[in-house]
Amino acid sequence: MYKSISSTQNPFIKHLLQLKEKSRLRKKRGEFLIEGKRELSLAIKGSFKIKSVLFFPDLFSETEAKVLSQHNIEIIEISKDVFQKLAHRDTTEGIIAVVEVKHNKLEDLTLKSKNPLILVAEAPEKPGNIGALLRTADAANIDAVIIANPKSDLYNPNIIRSSVGCVFTTEIAIASSKEAIDFLQNYNFNIFSAILQESEPYYTQDYTLPTAIVVGTEATGLTKEWRDTATQNINIPMQGIIDSMNVSVAAGILIFEAKRQRDFK
Repeated sequence: MYKSISSTQNPFIKHLLQLKEKSRLRKKRGEFLIEGKRELSLAIKGSFKIKSVLFFPDLFSETEAKVLSQHNIEIIEISKDVFQKLAHRDTTEGIIAVVEVKHNKLEDLTLKSKNPLILVAEAPEKPGNIGALLRTADAANIDAVIIANPKSDLYNPNIIRSSVGCVFTTEIAIASSKEAIDFLQNYNFNIFSAILQESEPYYTQDYTLPTAIVVGTEATGLTKEWRDTATQNINIPMQGIIDSMNVSVAAGILIFEAKRQRDFK
């Protein structure tokens, strides 16, 4: 038998609802919520500490819950009302987990390659864009993502959802732009900053050495410190009427050009 909670007024459930909505509380308590089998599986794969799992038995079986209990995780059975109150989306498969945050410090970043390729995103705001950037990083199997001067909480439910769980399996560091630049220079990275002004077409550059590709927001672009620090400022030549594209699309173009060069080196 598992512990059971049927009331949405239960103090623990009220706490989880606040955790779901409030970034400040997530940071204070050092925990966040995830939903769905795939996301939970990826969090376990990414060595996140799972504190509790809440399951709705009509959608998630006791047999599945029993498997999770073998990981020394607290298992709680919840009612339909509680599940619907906690779930961020309709297709959550009857499972919600309370997970301990990672602090994503720059000094803890693990680079798996001797010739690393890193994506730096400065001040990304929209959770959907952050999630898409993480999916792009995963698709290219790059070494790490550094989020400089973040505007959003990394464990925002919308980032988790839009990243399709890549937030758990990607090497991610959070830092100021200055800290990120110091880190990259200390490890002798070539820094390619994506900007429109005083830049060269991206396909004219060599990305076969340790490389950091830096992208900014669609509205304001990169700050001056990235433009001034760059080994080379680069651009994606635009052939339409507008002069910008979605940041995750731009990052994908640049990253896969670097991958192409490395594959044929």
